[in-house]
Amino acid sequence: MGGSGTDDDVPGAGGPAGFAMGPALLFCPGDRPERFAKAAERADAVILDLEDAVAPAHKDAARHEVRASTLDPERTIVRVNAVGTPDHAADLAALAGTDYRYVMVPKADASLPELPYAVVALCESAAGVLAAPELARRPGVVALMWGAEDLVASLGGTSSRRSGGQRGPYRDVAQHARSAVLLAAAAAGKAAIDAVHLDIPDLDGVRDEAQDAAAVGFSATACIHPSHVPVIRTAYAPAPDAVARAAAILAAAQDHDGVFVHDGQMVDGPVLLHAREVLDRQATAGGRPTNQEVST
Repeated sequence: MGGSGTDDDVPGAGGPAGFAMGPALLFCPGDRPERFAKAAERADAVILDLEDAVAPAHKDAARHEVRASTLDPERTIVRVNAVGTPDHAADLAALAGTDYRYVMVPKADASLPELPYAVVALCESAAGVLAAPELARRPGVVALMWGAEDLVASLGGTSSRRSGGQRGPYRDVAQHARSAVLLAAAAAGKAAIDAVHLDIPDLDGVRDEAQDAAAVGFSATACIHPSHVPVIRTAYAPAPDAVARAAAILAAAQDHDGVFVHDGQMVDGPVLLHAREVLDRQATAGGRPTNQEVST
């Protein structure tokens, strides 16, 4: 790995094809190597975490374990520590010479330096959310993700959700940040990843947020517990009736040159795009289980 950081060195630089992981991205602590293979087997991609999931005293051990691991580099992201921290430089040094090519950089903002990796920029501060359009335009950035709790903490707040806990709808500022990151990524042709749902037993909440994420255009949803993986997969997979309707609309479009009516609905360009996206998502989900049991 390593390299010069040019577009030729960065997988998928400059386009959404550079990030084909998803929809369920599972965080795994970098100091728990016994979980690496199981996480990779269960999820669509694994985020080996050297940041929040690892206590300061275990950082060196986590770097050693990640460096020694042999997961599929096309389905593995390494979350390094934030730029400007001593651990950030140590993380990059540990990755040098491995096959891992994707890194997630937390607390990313306009000061993010060029890195010789495909970068998932985690926008989780006011500065990060406001810098999302500029970050998304960078050739080395292949995806944006947003983070709710760090964002609200950086604002001096106490909770991202209206309930004051970990369930329920997001407060307006968190919802604004979510939308801003999605729009910035889409405008630059990059992937967007939705934030984790911290209430582990709340599978209904996981489902509702993942369904909304899929409906508005997120490419993936991150999660912190294996039980969330099948819920997210099911949420991103189109329902059979939606697939049938999309196929019927596209078939009917072959007989029309412009706007037409199908089953009582006006069909124009955007509706055709929606139908194609439904079939694309179905094709992606076709070989993936949506109801498999996932254990810790």
